[in-house]
Amino acid sequence: MIALLTRDLRLAVRAGGGFGLGLGFFLVVVVLVPLGVGPEGGTLAKIAPGILWVAALLACLLSLDRIFALDHEDGTLDLLATAPIPPEGIVSMKALAHWITTGLPLVIAAPVLALLMNLPGPGYPWLVLSLLLGTPALSVIGTFGAALTVGLKRGGLLLSLLVLPLYVPTLIFGAEVVKRGAAGQALGVPVLLLAGITAGAAALLPFASAAALRVNLR
Repeated sequence: MIALLTRDLRLAVRAGGGFGLGLGFFLVVVVLVPLGVGPEGGTLAKIAPGILWVAALLACLLSLDRIFALDHEDGTLDLLATAPIPPEGIVSMKALAHWITTGLPLVIAAPVLALLMNLPGPGYPWLVLSLLLGTPALSVIGTFGAALTVGLKRGGLLLSLLVLPLYVPTLIFGAEVVKRGAAGQALGVPVLLLAGITAGAAALLPFASAAALRVNLR
């Protein structure tokens, strides 16, 4: 399992779907929004939680089609299906590799980029916490979508259409955590709901993803 994780991390970086792609997109969105909205600090501070979370969501979405595509093209996925590793474990390692190469760099870089959005000071730790709790769910849900569309020609568009509606609850509660944290309001409910979504996705979706892979590899 560790060897599979290490291999996926190396492939993600070498294939250009790792750290640079997600971070670059995140940076572009955060830079362009102030240019389009204007330099008014109050306006930027008001929309910062939503914009930062939308940018993080879209950055995670960019590399989803590569989770299984490379292994499917070279036949590795067929070999993994016959290996003495549970399919659920394979899917979980794929999701973890995606989060490490895409979600984790966003968590680390978010406080720096939030400066451009004039996010209020109290919101910074809650921004990091919300991304730390929510981005794993994005990777797990995205892996499920990638498993459903593996092997399809031009499956990237279909993958986006399948995954984006499933991302909405994470987006809503993640942005709400940052918004309430910046305003000094109670945070218990959105934090628990965000953590619950991630825990539920991590517990259930690997089995659904493994079942989808079995169907697609027949």
